[in-house]
Amino acid sequence: MGSHLVDAFLMRGCDVTAVDDFSTGSRHNLADHERLTVVEADVTEGLPVGDEPFDAILHFACPASPVDFVTLPVEILRVDSVGTLHALDRALADGARFMLASTSEVYGDPLVHPQAETYWGNVNPIGVRSCYDEAKRFSEAATAAYHRHKGLDATIVRIFNTYGPRMRPDDGRVVPTFITKALAGERLPVHGDGSQTRSLCYIDDLVRGLVMLLESDEYGPVNLGAEHEMTVREIAETIIRLTGSSSEIEYTDRPADDPERRRPDLTLAQELLGYAPQIPYEAGLKATIDFFATASQGPDSAARARGQRHDAPVA
Repeated sequence: MGSHLVDAFLMRGCDVTAVDDFSTGSRHNLADHERLTVVEADVTEGLPVGDEPFDAILHFACPASPVDFVTLPVEILRVDSVGTLHALDRALADGARFMLASTSEVYGDPLVHPQAETYWGNVNPIGVRSCYDEAKRFSEAATAAYHRHKGLDATIVRIFNTYGPRMRPDDGRVVPTFITKALAGERLPVHGDGSQTRSLCYIDDLVRGLVMLLESDEYGPVNLGAEHEMTVREIAETIIRLTGSSSEIEYTDRPADDPERRRPDLTLAQELLGYAPQIPYEAGLKATIDFFATASQGPDSAARARGQRHDAPVA
């Protein structure tokens, strides 16, 4: 997601500094560009000091996949607590507009459907996903405090399920997992009976909404994503069809606290920003499949695929 945002700002003629420790990202995802400065650093240790103040600081640092919840829980908690406070302090010192990347995970396993920004959520505070859910809820509270009590120009975006090129094949999310399994002719692991739902948003639609929100004067929180809701089983079946794979579905146990239904209420984004997703889900899935198909051809192909600048599918 961060690399796609970098591309968007470079295309707009901005000077961009990307700060990443690359614990879950890849340097190959970032373009070589004269207006891009890449700093390998840990945001929990503070932000690098520059010669010029930033106009905007977008805090998108955080491992965010189901695999990471199990393997990096403490790191997740640190980056969305200590790291968030460092980013907020820097934005305040620079007089920069601050954007917090929050998540649909703050709604937990929701009892309200679709999920609007007014819903406070149903989160297990000590469950396996709590490191991420509660860390993001802390980040929202911290951003709200800086906005109310320190006058920080800030905005909070709650991002729903997003997919597209440059995702990690092994991060445990449904789209990269299903695509890599289908391309390899292996069984697609569907948790439970696959009736749980997700609403998938292609990365270019999300980035467009993020830029719109950043350039507005809205505080939020604002949901961004897509409202087209599918069962996980339907997602698996669609990917098998689009890849032309002979793979079958393998039903497995549901993980703890796996949300039953997830779909954003985008009314606020539509009213405040004029935001609406434009990329049909099958067009986005085809573009993502093409990326993984190239990456699966070997290390050199994988590096080239990660570095490709992908055009948006035709809406």
